[in-house]
Amino acid sequence: MKTFMQTKETVDRKWYVIDAAELPLGRVATKAATILRGKHKATFTPHIDCGDYVIIVNASKVKLTGNKINDKMYYNHSGFPGGLRTRNAKTMLENYPVEMVERAVKGMLPNGPLGRQMYRKLFVYAGAEHKQEAQKPTAITID
Repeated sequence: MKTFMQTKETVDRKWYVIDAAELPLGRVATKAATILRGKHKATFTPHIDCGDYVIIVNASKVKLTGNKINDKMYYNHSGFPGGLRTRNAKTMLENYPVEMVERAVKGMLPNGPLGRQMYRKLFVYAGAEHKQEAQKPTAITID
């Protein structure tokens, strides 16, 4: 029996929506990364982008467990001397909830061109509305 290898022409993509309200950030990011990567499909092929599209709504209502809200730090550097900017998770959740969720998901995707291609299929919104209603996304529940 030959091993099945999917090609990019044969990939069947679907749309999924995840409601992140009152859910832990890691659980949401893990589920989204799994779907973006295509590991939930029987036809998963590691070197092909065979994942589906993911929409995450209510990113501003995501929860962090433990004391991560105060202890977890996010770092940016401008590239210039003294250009390091640090923000804690509380500041990120109040001011940049979309970026916080995007960073969590992006960190779980592969590095390189394939991971960047998968990351482009992620859409995150701070509120409950999204622009992809025409694609008729399927709602996903996270336990």
